[in-house]
Amino acid sequence: MYTTKLRFGINKFQNICNNIHLQHKPIGVYRPITTSKSTFSNSIVTDKMSRWKSPHFWGRAGALAGWGMTGAAIYDANTNGPEIISINMTGVLILYSGLFARWAYVINPQNLALCACHLSNIIAQCNQMKRAIEYKIQNGEKDEMINTIKKTGGIVGIIGIAGISGPKLKLLIQNNIPTSSRVKQFVVGESGPFTVHFWAPMSKWLISGASILDLNRPTDKISIPQYSALALTGLFFSRYALLIKPINYSLCSVNIALFTSSFYHLVRKLHADNVSKTPDPASTIADPIDNTSASDP
Repeated sequence: MYTTKLRFGINKFQNICNNIHLQHKPIGVYRPITTSKSTFSNSIVTDKMSRWKSPHFWGRAGALAGWGMTGAAIYDANTNGPEIISINMTGVLILYSGLFARWAYVINPQNLALCACHLSNIIAQCNQMKRAIEYKIQNGEKDEMINTIKKTGGIVGIIGIAGISGPKLKLLIQNNIPTSSRVKQFVVGESGPFTVHFWAPMSKWLISGASILDLNRPTDKISIPQYSALALTGLFFSRYALLIKPINYSLCSVNIALFTSSFYHLVRKLHADNVSKTPDPASTIADPIDNTSASDP
């Protein structure tokens, strides 16, 4: 009995000592100790991951690349002649910027910087189109230009008719096709063919198509500023399309195609300007034996 009481008293005394010891320990002892180097590296990794997943970051990067297209058009207008202007590409860029200005205004999160850059690109590309038409007419290609303008007018008319009749056709499909149908889910969906989310990427397919059709375009008619801006646009928006709401896989795929084709043109241009024109060092060194024999009477 006395042994039990003694043990109880010893345990109680130990508990009191432990409580006193814990109360007088510095607060910092219980905090995890991290070095400044590890904290700095962790913050860098966290910052990079947040940028990789941020639609605002990639949207701003895409807007800067879009401003690059506007800047390229202004630069070419002031430094290069109208003979390098591709009427097909310029017309596609006008249509593309018109659709993307609207798209940037309605997406979530809204991208007003991208909208503004596309509106400015419309103005710059229209100026390029004016220069190209004047050049063609002055060089006796008036009939060809009239045919091109007629075709363009027909395309614009079709687009206008589709835009006016689109809401009624969408309502008709919505009321007459079963809800479980995949066709209906696609047609009336957030990224369906009756929304700008569908047609904005489709206009970019036209740019990629025009770039692919020009794969054999003479390198002296390739604009480095223009294709640099197109390549960066494709690079940035291929990521941006996966972060916005609704996610747009069509936009992602078309930007990958745009980046690939534009980068190919840049490589061709840089190779032609810096590699193909480099003289062979061996050909510039005269053979002293041949020169001597040629001058020998």
